[in-house]
Amino acid sequence: MLPNRIMEAFELDIQRLEEVEDSKSSTVVRCELTNSETVFVKIPYSKIKFEREREAYDILKTNVRTPSLLATWEGDDTYSGALLLSKLDGISLAQQKASPNIAYEVGILQGNMHNVAPPDKTVLKGIDNEFPNWTGFVERQFYSFAEDVKEVMEAALYKKAIVHFEKLKELLPAPDGPSFVHMDFRAANILVDDKGIAGVLDFESVRFGSTEIDFTKLYRDYLSKDTALFDAFKEGYKTVRPMINLELVLSFYQFVDAFNSIGWSKRRGLEEHFDFYKENAERVKDFVL
Repeated sequence: MLPNRIMEAFELDIQRLEEVEDSKSSTVVRCELTNSETVFVKIPYSKIKFEREREAYDILKTNVRTPSLLATWEGDDTYSGALLLSKLDGISLAQQKASPNIAYEVGILQGNMHNVAPPDKTVLKGIDNEFPNWTGFVERQFYSFAEDVKEVMEAALYKKAIVHFEKLKELLPAPDGPSFVHMDFRAANILVDDKGIAGVLDFESVRFGSTEIDFTKLYRDYLSKDTALFDAFKEGYKTVRPMINLELVLSFYQFVDAFNSIGWSKRRGLEEHFDFYKENAERVKDFVL
């Protein structure tokens, strides 16, 4: 579960290990130490994800509550690297009973994150600024995954999906940013405690770009369940920064998220990720047909 070389690099005296199940890409292991402390070791899927994650903790440290980055290991020929993280107390928003008060705080959290602009002087190795050619970035991601989608989707539906993408893309407003965008801002990556929002996790996909992409997964899994939640979220967000017109962008990015998720499932292995693939295949059909 956790290679000896990583335990040795971090000098961990471990009593119990438990792999975190909801991590879709990287390996995350909860480590209970003999001194009763709990820490987490994250082994990103690739070197670029390791670099993004490492840089994000430094960029966000004065704006957004995150786990503390305690140490890093640069990796070897087998592993891309590893990060040793402190524990944030709380449970994921996905396991919390939904309430407008919490949704309001989530809006503030995301607004604070979106207020973070690219650093003026620091040269980043992992986090790219995609804002200057935002449409090109979205297209590159879509058509990259399209190569995988084409292998598992009926030809007629695939052609309709491509037409659907091109049609909706033309209706997008001007990008909003450049902002720090999480790219996987979903309920499972937000922690809540008895006082409210405890923090946010998982920065391996982050970019600087347009805020419009970053509402997609939170709306899919959480905000769409109740208009009161959606309204409260928007009100919280607007206490920090102006809110774009989400109605103009959500349908496009929800479709792109579902389509790209099919490609991701194919790329990572359909057998292992079949449920995720099937869920998103149905979503694409609903959008296109």
